[in-house]
Amino acid sequence: MTTLITVLVVLVVLILIGLTMAVRVVRQYEKGVLFRFGRLVGPRAPGLRFIIPFVDVLHRVSLRIVTMPIQSQGIITRDNVSVDVSAVAYFRVVDAVKSVIAIENVNSAIDQIAQTTLRKVVGRHTLDETLSETDRINLDIRQILDVTTVEWGVEVTLVELKDIQLPESMKRAMARQAEAEREKRAKIISAEGESLAAAALGDASDTMMAHPLALQLRNLQSLVEIGVDKNTTVVFPAPLMSTIGELGSFLAREASAATVTPPTVALPAPAEPAHVPTPNGAARPV
Repeated sequence: MTTLITVLVVLVVLILIGLTMAVRVVRQYEKGVLFRFGRLVGPRAPGLRFIIPFVDVLHRVSLRIVTMPIQSQGIITRDNVSVDVSAVAYFRVVDAVKSVIAIENVNSAIDQIAQTTLRKVVGRHTLDETLSETDRINLDIRQILDVTTVEWGVEVTLVELKDIQLPESMKRAMARQAEAEREKRAKIISAEGESLAAAALGDASDTMMAHPLALQLRNLQSLVEIGVDKNTTVVFPAPLMSTIGELGSFLAREASAATVTPPTVALPAPAEPAHVPTPNGAARPV
């Protein structure tokens, strides 16, 4: 009886161990690849899956996007400038069977191919293009990686340049270049301002030539503005000759007006008194 119980216990334990070895759980973000006696059977969808122990082998492959940093690479650009460039790549498995059969280690393979591709693509560009056209470089790297990784069942979704380190001498040269560019813009703006000011002064001078008194009013306005500070003595050069000429013209006009004879007005003659005859024959004025 004891021997029978022992046999039953052993059988139950073996059955439990067999069930444990036969049951596999494939998560929602995974896909299983089943091999039987080393031969591919096919993919397995997420869920509870049963295999034959010691006969079947189930590989679970993650389908989530993987973030892979690309180590900093010392690269010489097309214009012979040494830079250190690092990047980051995002990829995911789209064919679980190919990712298991076609290549041994997907992550290591993509890391190596991304480093070599980064060095090759950046080396085809100048330093200015590397700094200003990062979007085009990212697209070129991704396209080259996609051509290679499609045979591995992997899709590269995004590649971004993360950091570009320049030599100190190049940083100083770029700083001087930026400073010179700003000085050039400042001089151009100043010259444009001088040109506009000269044009405005020319228009003002034409107006003052047409109206001589406008210059006198402008001088008076300048005196008012200067006279705000009462503790300052200002020697203001007045246009003496033009003032004397205008004063002479004014006096000439006044003298000519005074010498003109005023027009005479004819007054009516006084009426003669009427005479009334008297009785003695003499006329008496009325």
